[in-house]
Amino acid sequence: MAGAIIKTKLNNGLSVLLKEIHTAPLISSWIWYRVGSKDEPTGLTGISHWVEHMQFKGTPTYPSVILDKSISREGGMWNAFTYLDWTTFLETLPADKIDLALSLEADRMVNSLYEPGEVASERTVIISEREGSENEPLFKLNEAIQSTAFTVHPYHHEVIGDMADLHSITRDNLYEHYHSYYTPNNAVLALAGDFNSKAMLERIRTLYESIPAGEAPARLNRPEPPVRGEHRLSIEGPGETTYLQIAYRFPAAADPDLFPFMVLDSLLSGPSNPSAFSGGGISNKTSRLYRALVDKDLAVGVSGSGQVTIDPFLYATTITVHPKSNPDDSLLAFDAEIKRLQDEFIPESDILRAIKQARAIFAYGTENITYQAAWLGFSEMFADYKWFESYLEKLAEVTPGDIQRVAQTWLLPQKRLVGTYLPDGKVSE
Repeated sequence: MAGAIIKTKLNNGLSVLLKEIHTAPLISSWIWYRVGSKDEPTGLTGISHWVEHMQFKGTPTYPSVILDKSISREGGMWNAFTYLDWTTFLETLPADKIDLALSLEADRMVNSLYEPGEVASERTVIISEREGSENEPLFKLNEAIQSTAFTVHPYHHEVIGDMADLHSITRDNLYEHYHSYYTPNNAVLALAGDFNSKAMLERIRTLYESIPAGEAPARLNRPEPPVRGEHRLSIEGPGETTYLQIAYRFPAAADPDLFPFMVLDSLLSGPSNPSAFSGGGISNKTSRLYRALVDKDLAVGVSGSGQVTIDPFLYATTITVHPKSNPDDSLLAFDAEIKRLQDEFIPESDILRAIKQARAIFAYGTENITYQAAWLGFSEMFADYKWFESYLEKLAEVTPGDIQRVAQTWLLPQKRLVGTYLPDGKVSE
């Protein structure tokens, strides 16, 4: 049974995935809700992230003052993340203590309190978090790029939300969002670790199957029109460092161009993690942009980023411009490397190295029990676990022709945004 995937759906619609891994006496449990910043209309931006915070504020059975102590006392860890398409909560505990996590998540799926005082306190915390981010040059630049890239689609705004909405969202707004989206038929429960699948599934049924299914939650269906022409913008702010960011559309998870693009990313700027939660770093000093920009003192750093999403999002290259250079020269060097990908033969050795690096960073993000459980649920947010299982195989199938075609299709000047952060030399307060 070890390593086999058990997938089932309870009568209330809760999807359950189980993977036995008997290498250590640990179990990791992740519950995923199909709700993220993509589900937020104007006036309620940031509400998914705020609801995630409120889920740590307690239920009658698990008051907030005992939650963290309960997990740590049993030798466990827990966390939560909100992203564009999803929200997830995780606990990793010694195998004989996992019932605490299962009971806790079943309870706060329906019984979280959302007390007015806690809402007010968390409003202050999140506004402070937003204010802190606004002092960061790359946050300011990323937000400007994202809001310009999406004028219709709700990927328009940052996960944390707009400041105006953080001031106006009410306790009732939060509770309604929670009640609408935190339902078993909108959730996936994924566990990996040292357990017996039959016994674990019986326990999950006992805890979760009595929770009633909810109405199908509302979805915003607002496809973004095609990009027609290059957009350029500049942001000014405190600091002494100039940043340049070039953003193109990035294929959705279901698009077959995703896999060639991941190898292109590895070749161009060094491999990206396909998920937002896994770790592992690979040096990008052999990448084409590093050699063209950093080695030639046009930049002090360069990185690319593309993550798996339900709808097409962004592939952004961020360049930290060298103090003795300027963003125009960096952009010229960047464009020359893109042109090389589009026009020149790509040596097989370069492709093999890029695939190897992309495979390595994926492996780093799957090496422990916590990440194994994460991938069980994460892949269900946009596809299913077969997507995860075939990921390395699909990377290995990428050819030089695939990469050239993707570069010629997706990385066109008329399909991009170019943003520059210009420092004023002042220290932020």
